[in-house]
Amino acid sequence: MANRLAQETSPYLQQHADNPVDWYPWNEEALALARREDKPILLSIGYSACHWCHVMAHESFEDPAVAAVMNRLFVNIKVDREERPDLDQIYQLAHQMLTQRAGGWPLTMFLTPDGAPFFGGTYFPKQPRYGLPGFPDLLERVAEAYRSRRSDIEEQNRGLLAVLARTGPERGGAAQPLSAAPIGEAIDLLAEHFDRRFGGFGGAPKFPHAPDLELLLRQSDGRARDMALLTLRRMAQGGIYDQLGGGFCRYSVDAYWAIPHFEKMLYDNGPLLRLYAEAWRLTGDPLFRRVAEETAAWVMREMQAPEGGYYSSLDADSEGEEGKYYVWTPQELRGLLTSDEYAVVERHYGLDRPANFEGRHWHLHVAKAPEEVAALLERPPEQCQALLAAARAKLLAARERRVRPGRDEKVLTSWNALMIAGMAHAARVLDRPDWLGSARRALEFVRATLWRDGRLLATYKDGRAHLNAYLDDYAFLLNALLAMMEAQFRGEDLEFARRLAQVLLEQFEDPQEGGFFFTSHDHERLIHRAKPGHDNATPSGNGVAAFALQRLGHLLGETAYLDAAERVLELFRGQFERAPGGSSSLLSALGEHLVPVRIVVLRGPDAQVSEWQRRLAAVAGPDTLTLALEGAPSGLPGVLDKPVPARVNAWVCSGVKCLAPLDDFACLERVCKGADLD
Repeated sequence: MANRLAQETSPYLQQHADNPVDWYPWNEEALALARREDKPILLSIGYSACHWCHVMAHESFEDPAVAAVMNRLFVNIKVDREERPDLDQIYQLAHQMLTQRAGGWPLTMFLTPDGAPFFGGTYFPKQPRYGLPGFPDLLERVAEAYRSRRSDIEEQNRGLLAVLARTGPERGGAAQPLSAAPIGEAIDLLAEHFDRRFGGFGGAPKFPHAPDLELLLRQSDGRARDMALLTLRRMAQGGIYDQLGGGFCRYSVDAYWAIPHFEKMLYDNGPLLRLYAEAWRLTGDPLFRRVAEETAAWVMREMQAPEGGYYSSLDADSEGEEGKYYVWTPQELRGLLTSDEYAVVERHYGLDRPANFEGRHWHLHVAKAPEEVAALLERPPEQCQALLAAARAKLLAARERRVRPGRDEKVLTSWNALMIAGMAHAARVLDRPDWLGSARRALEFVRATLWRDGRLLATYKDGRAHLNAYLDDYAFLLNALLAMMEAQFRGEDLEFARRLAQVLLEQFEDPQEGGFFFTSHDHERLIHRAKPGHDNATPSGNGVAAFALQRLGHLLGETAYLDAAERVLELFRGQFERAPGGSSSLLSALGEHLVPVRIVVLRGPDAQVSEWQRRLAAVAGPDTLTLALEGAPSGLPGVLDKPVPARVNAWVCSGVKCLAPLDDFACLERVCKGADLD
């Protein structure tokens, strides 16, 4: 019979609904049972696209004998880290403190009935291997320790909770004004770890680190931009990028971007779509445009629900094997392609080299550029490009007939916001109204379904929206609304942004120390209340909140937003001044604190305004916020409430400095490329 998880919205929890384990979701019923029976809690945290989560489930949670031990000794709680990032943050940090090792998923933590962790790990095999104990034996030992060493556990818990309480940022005393020095130091640090051949930072495994690439592309010096552009180019040529269907996997298991961990996450692809559009704007390289086009097409084809919201992820596994959906053999390809097509594909994707996946399959990555292939085959480059395009279409069609990886179809507010922002920016830069339409549908879904009674909810699936939203939901959505307004101004978006900002200040800001808690003031009380500042798989909520509040503050002339953003930077300055690594979102906000965003307001006849907006998208960098006001919107704030002239005019301001209206595009272009506002 199905257990309690069958009624949950999380596909990950539903994957465990038929386990013989007596699972509970995280709720008061489970916690009260643990307190009443004085049983320790076995907390298992994972997500639906996680390969090792599946492995542990198949080995242990589906085994009646293992489940019997779990049910006898523990209250068992299963958590989707994507729906409950608040819990995941706390117990990942606790795991790191208890084990002195990095965490991951599945996360397996043992808690006292009041939620304090006393032992943990990640994946545990059913039988002893990899230097790990067998899971059933571990369960017996942990339960015995809970019974016989209660005083030791209580003492350890007191110390752990005290350390957790000290993990937040601490505002220092009087200091010098904020400066750009940490930005330069962060770039130097990235340069020190930069892989000059393959791009990226450090060795295997290698992650995209979108906030770092964003910070680098925001700089005017060539060294910073070159690091970002090389990384984006090598990723696009590697196997981390889906060479047939578009979109990026979560990370590469090697240093060459060749073999990925095959799960595809919405939260990676939204920021990466923005970055590839920006890279194309900077360079005009057709590779960057193609990757943006293919990624946007994948999102709209496979990740957008009919109702408008974006789904969360695609699994790494299909038919029980990681990567099976994506890999090939030369024999398969020969059976699908003409001899001329195969000749190009073989050399382009490295099929003439040894198998690169598990010794018997080939995962496609660019081994030779089309121009090199053309030279080797002594064919015109245009012919090779045409053959390659035809072959890719055939292979994608053949792959579509395979058993697909599982898709997590819950709609998360924060991840949707990241994709809305990426899609809107790319739509504006590459002049793609269809992408903007996709972003608009997702935004309207979030507003209609996940915004209730003046507050956001975190997740939606199967007609049910629930869970109190987190800092990331508000900060990312506020930033997405700014991107949407740049692509297509609507007064209701501005009003929605204002309301989100007010909830941020009222429900998340620390009134004493500044900065934003991850959970709202009326959230469920947990053993720790985090105030995160580091970028992880997603950008720092505090960094994005500061960045977006600054832009909205300048747009509305609202000093409360500017002051809240400054309090964030002052609170976290100790973090990014001492060790700027992992603080790129905060540093992007710092850059615009020191040099306020350049705001360009276009008014005039609609056709002329639209044309200037299109032309400006190709030349204005990320330090410019452009709003093209068509028609006669009412209720505009002072910065936007400009007269409608007979010919298009641009009003340009940065902070408190403004230029007289400009009616010459060449002059506006010079200003947007850095000419002094004086």
